[in-house]
Formats: sequence, structure tokens, C-alpha cells
Amino acid sequence: MREAEALRAAYDGVTAVLTPLSPMELLAPTRCHGWTVADLVHHLTEDARRALVALATPAAGPPTRTYVTYWSAPTAPEPDWESAERAAAASAWAGRRAASAAREPGLLVGLWRETSAAAVHAAVAAPHPFVATQGHVLATPDLLTTLATEAVIHHLDLLLGLPPAPEPAVSTLDGLLALRGATRPADWGVEDYLLKGAGRLALSTTDRTTLGPAAGLFPLLG
Repeated sequence: MREAEALRAAYDGVTAVLTPLSPMELLAPTRCHGWTVADLVHHLTEDARRALVALATPAAGPPTRTYVTYWSAPTAPEPDWESAERAAAASAWAGRRAASAAREPGLLVGLWRETSAAAVHAAVAAPHPFVATQGHVLATPDLLTTLATEAVIHHLDLLLGLPPAPEPAVSTLDGLLALRGATRPADWGVEDYLLKGAGRLALSTTDRTTLGPAAGLFPLLG
């Protein structure tokens, strides 16, 4: 399945970055404000673990979400930015506490390698057309695309270069823009697109002029 191979490439890209890092390098900051590399490794491992559960949780169709609408939420009132910042800080703090349960940060990388490899194996062998996860029903290829998307974005969060499989994330962002009748500015490269679409880079004045009303949609996913 093409989506399983995209997930393999995305997970292998993350593993290749993490494997040579020293314990101190695993404590370095990432583009996720308040998250160290070790925190992000723990988060990604939990995502791969969720993949294992979802792939073993068949559901009756039709799907309630696609790989695009999985990321979209109903229209909501203007956010309370102070509350949003508190929630982000609480999430980062919870991740830090969970990651710190490991005796030393290098153990988290070993757990990631084992869990991500198992998730890819399960994805390749996935027998169910639809699966349940986080209260939604997704077609299995769409689930795998959401997982690859998150891995690609978090690979960029590690500050160590563009991952080898950006296509799932680009397709997701394109789909989210298309839902609102918008398209990516022609002068954005893939890395800029992913970082701005995930809120890791702020839109410039030029970006906002080019996007027009669609600028208010950013970040497209977090």
C-alpha cells in the first residue's frame, strides 16, 4: 500500500535523525516551543502506539473523517489566547513529565525504534478497510496518511533538515486549503509551506497580502 510506504519513509526519516544523537543532544530544544527532542520522541512513540491500537480496531464504514478533515474542527469563536497559551504550556509540561519517566533519554529512542517499526509492519499488513481512532472512523489509507503527516512535521521540528517523505503532509495542507477555496502561494517552497502550515513559522506581511482572507486559516494544523 502506497500510504504504508509513505509512513515507513516518514518514520525512517525520524529514526535516522535520532539514532546518532547523544543523551545531551536529546535534551536540546525543538521547534515545538517548550519541547525537547526527548519530549518529542516520547510524543511520536505514543502516536506510533496509537497507530498499533487503531490498526487492530476495525470499524464499520463509512468513514466519519478523511485524512484532510481529520485535522479540521468546526468553526469556533475567537480563541482566548491566554487560555490557549496555558493549554499549550500544560501540554508541553505533561509531555516533559511523561518523557522523564525513562531512566535516561537514550532509552526513549530505543522505544521509538521498536514501536515505529511495529507500527509500519502493522500498516503493511493492515487487513481492515476502516479503523477507529480518537472517536473517528477513517479508511485505513487515510489513517496512515495522518500518521505520516504528523511524523513529517515533527521531523522538521527537530531542526535537522527536510524529511525524505513530505508528500503526505503537503497533500494534507493542500486539502485543508482547498476546503476553504484557497491554494498555496506559488513562491512557497515545500519546507516553508510545511513550517507555516503547521504554525512553526509566522506568516510575513507579504504572505498575508498574497493569501488574503485565507491568511486567517493559518496555522492549518498544529
